[in-house]
Amino acid sequence: MSPHPIPAEAGPLDDDATGIPRYLQLSTLFRRMIESGQWQTGDQIPTVEELAAEYGVARATVRQALGRLDADGLIARFRAKGTFVTYKPQEQLWCEVETDWSGLLLSRPGATIELMSDEAGQQPPVFLQPVGERARSYRRFKRRHWRGGKPFLIAYTYLDEALCKRVKQEDLETKTTLSLLNSIRGVKLGEVRQTLTIGAADVVTARELEIPLNVPVAYVHRSALDSAGKLVMVTDGTYRGDIVRLDMKLR
Repeated sequence: MSPHPIPAEAGPLDDDATGIPRYLQLSTLFRRMIESGQWQTGDQIPTVEELAAEYGVARATVRQALGRLDADGLIARFRAKGTFVTYKPQEQLWCEVETDWSGLLLSRPGATIELMSDEAGQQPPVFLQPVGERARSYRRFKRRHWRGGKPFLIAYTYLDEALCKRVKQEDLETKTTLSLLNSIRGVKLGEVRQTLTIGAADVVTARELEIPLNVPVAYVHRSALDSAGKLVMVTDGTYRGDIVRLDMKLR
């Protein structure tokens, strides 16, 4: 019997209920069990036979799910010994989504920024609760942030086109969005909002962040108004869920 039993609420998986293949459902579930510490580093996980029986799937489906985790370096499989967790959470949770202004202006050590596209004459998507007066047009930048040879953030930024002539090209490749905005001469910010939600990686996100399909991601939406109430910047970022940490001080 494995030293780490399967949670009692586990049950058979159903392709039809979610539209997601069973092996992907399983790999996502196992990944979360590892990242949450239910299966800890160095521990042996349940056998293929135990997992197949618990979730009502074929052993081949379990092997396929475990194969994805093995490829991502979360587990290691040894013939005649079993499967062991190799993931180290403390090495991964390095990307803090700051909740104060000074923190949001900081750049992450060792991070680089790739400018993927730059388009003029754009408008931000319409949101359920729009804020501020819109500018006539915006430039849209798509940027990918890297650290240690791995992408961790894809961000679309809409910047008031009237301000773009004050932005240096090198700033687009070195500064975070709010740091970039804060450095533009003559801009007096009145209000900045940030919203964080949790979701799952779609096909495009998974490819661009080099992560498996359907694993957790964090969506961060920010909007900035100047002192006159004009919406000067909107940014939508998608972070890898395995490296994001949100710390908040509560009174």
